[in-house]
Amino acid sequence: MGLVNAKIYLKNPKEGEFREMEVDAMVDTGALHLCVPERVAIQLNLKELYKREVTTADGKEHLCPYVGPIQVKYENRGCFTGALVLGDEVLLGAVPMEDMDVLVSPAQRKLIVNPKSPNIPSSVAKGFKTK
Repeated sequence: MGLVNAKIYLKNPKEGEFREMEVDAMVDTGALHLCVPERVAIQLNLKELYKREVTTADGKEHLCPYVGPIQVKYENRGCFTGALVLGDEVLLGAVPMEDMDVLVSPAQRKLIVNPKSPNIPSSVAKGFKTK
């Protein structure tokens, strides 16, 4: 399918209306987390909450800061999450994508709002029943 990028907004909700940034994010459904470069974490004044051991696509393990909270906005969607400080570009992974109810359209090669719920995000908050 090739690379998919999207313009998203990142904000530190503890900073009020200040420090919101528009960024070009690589969309990666194979990654779980939001990843931000150190310069973005510094600009948003994000505080380290934990360290996380992260395995990257090349099989290497890295000890990375996990920062937050961070607000992510795309079109009429938004979520609050944490982010790994890793790499040299913003990477939007599956967890915040699921939270915002957005999808990758292979035909359009872009991030889209879920067409089944265009006006308001939808989510599942129920468990599976067992017999």
